[in-house]
Amino acid sequence: MRSGGRRSSALSEPSGSGICSRKVPTLRLLRPSPDPLLPREENLQLKQDLDEKTKALDLLMSESQSLKVQHEEIRLKLKKAETENKDLIDRWMLEKMNTAEKLNEANSLYDELMQQLKASSSEHIPRQQVDGVVRQREPGYADHVESAIPSSHRHNIHAHDGGCGSILFQHNSDMLISGGQDRTVKVWDTRSGTLSSTLHGCLGSVLDLAITHDNRSIIAASSSNNLYVWQTSSGRVQDTLTGHTDKVCAVDTSKVSSHNVVSAAYDHTMKVWDPVKGYCTNTIIFQSNCNALSYSMDGLTFCSGHVDGNLRIWDSRMGKAASEVAAHSQAVTSICVSRSGNLVLTSGRDNLHNLFDLRTLEVCGTFKANGNRVASNWSRSCISADENLVAAGSADGFIYIWSRVKDNMLSVLEGHSSPVLSCSWNGMGNTLASADKNGNLCIWC
Repeated sequence: MRSGGRRSSALSEPSGSGICSRKVPTLRLLRPSPDPLLPREENLQLKQDLDEKTKALDLLMSESQSLKVQHEEIRLKLKKAETENKDLIDRWMLEKMNTAEKLNEANSLYDELMQQLKASSSEHIPRQQVDGVVRQREPGYADHVESAIPSSHRHNIHAHDGGCGSILFQHNSDMLISGGQDRTVKVWDTRSGTLSSTLHGCLGSVLDLAITHDNRSIIAASSSNNLYVWQTSSGRVQDTLTGHTDKVCAVDTSKVSSHNVVSAAYDHTMKVWDPVKGYCTNTIIFQSNCNALSYSMDGLTFCSGHVDGNLRIWDSRMGKAASEVAAHSQAVTSICVSRSGNLVLTSGRDNLHNLFDLRTLEVCGTFKANGNRVASNWSRSCISADENLVAAGSADGFIYIWSRVKDNMLSVLEGHSSPVLSCSWNGMGNTLASADKNGNLCIWC
């Protein structure tokens, strides 16, 4: 029984239990104990950094508050300045309107007084009966000689680089004014063929020229959208008239007053100016662009030639068309009122040159010739001072002259090598000038 019990006990214990029952010791890593002084130093350092940043933040907040105060002060000052500026502009505009009204009243009074003066003194002005029309001879009037068809050219001058599109004579003078693509206006002595003066200051090509009735001011229409006014005596720019928004292609001045100038531009407007005061007095808006202008002898109405081929007569004071007539089947390129004021010569791209009676707007002459072709939309023809001769340049480089008193007899002048753009007779009727696309001038006698 015991032996059986031992065996059972021995069998219940695993073999080698005395060795396997021992526990294997576990290895543990020992950490060094923290230094109690280290966190204290770090806390002190962090506290110092926090204090410094707090002070910096307080300083920035103080500066920010100060800047806010300054910004508010500046904003209030700006608002006050804007209010004062608006009030100033309103007062200035009101003052300008009042001044303009006073000037208009003064101009109206001046015109009325001049009309009364002319009416009261008309009986004392010498008169001459010509063709059933009584013409008044004012002080400074110079009789013209009978015009003759030129036979040769006196001078051939290269005047402008790039072309010369506009020429005209000073009133009762042999001095010729020319304007060209080189942005200059030049004054020539046609007797000697020498350059008298050159006018600078134009910022674009010169497309048309005019001179006041007293020869004191020269006015140029320019592709720079402006009009330029020079003093004839000094050659200095007197004024620049601005207001058009496209190239100014035509200009003319009143035959009796320096206060009336009319211009036309390709912005569908015609403007009436007072160059003495330097501002526009009237603007006429029209659908068809105007290529040419010419004042009538009364100084109150002017003629205009348009792209639609019509000739129109305008009242410059009212800005309304008084009458119109279909002058050409294509664009009108030139308008020239005769010295008497009874006739107006028009030229068109249909290569016709028509003469109208301004009193009735009836055609009293049509001039054409084989080979005569208008060179551009701004080709200028002319009529002599005695109203007997009509001259027009052509794209073939020739000048065609018709005689009204000799059954429209035609003469042709040769002297240019490029299309002739402009012709002008002097007021005394003894000199003809022409200009071409190459910038050359011919003086004919």
